[in-house]
Amino acid sequence: MALIALRTVIGWHFLYEGYYKLAVPGWSRDGAPLPRWTSAAYFKAAPGPIGRLFQRLVEAGWVGSIDSAVKISLLLIGVSLILGLFTRYGCAGAIALLTLFYLTSIPLSGIQQPVSEGAYLLVNKTLVEGVAACVLFTFGTGEIAGLDLLLKTRRRKPLAIETPAPDLVPATGITAPHSQSAFRPGKE
Repeated sequence: MALIALRTVIGWHFLYEGYYKLAVPGWSRDGAPLPRWTSAAYFKAAPGPIGRLFQRLVEAGWVGSIDSAVKISLLLIGVSLILGLFTRYGCAGAIALLTLFYLTSIPLSGIQQPVSEGAYLLVNKTLVEGVAACVLFTFGTGEIAGLDLLLKTRRRKPLAIETPAPDLVPATGITAPHSQSAFRPGKE
């Protein structure tokens, strides 16, 4: 149950992140327009080992494609994990996406950063969620509870009614001799 709960909350996190990124531009509670979501600011400030790669992609005009890929990936991974459908692919996608996010901005300062909820040194929420996705991938939670279980049972279901195989040894009524001395409980 704990693995299914973990899969569901990670799936919800991905699904809602994708939904939110698709929903804006929108309106705030005060009635002010919200700007369209883009990954450009995140990648421009990314100090991690692959941060520079994404900075070059943003500078080359790929930000629209990156934004679309992130939104669609988040939604698909979220649906996969919540429903337990193609769960291993969903977990692999989550691991890949979280690895990219982590490697673009590895927390190295050890102090609280602006707009951050805490102080991180090497281990942050992204890494923890990535490790949790690895656990889900390992245990194949979709086959424990989810649509993967339904698909698995449907694949095993025979297409035709099977008839029992005939006995290969004809019944003769003769039994093989056996010895009571071969096994006695408590004797070694």
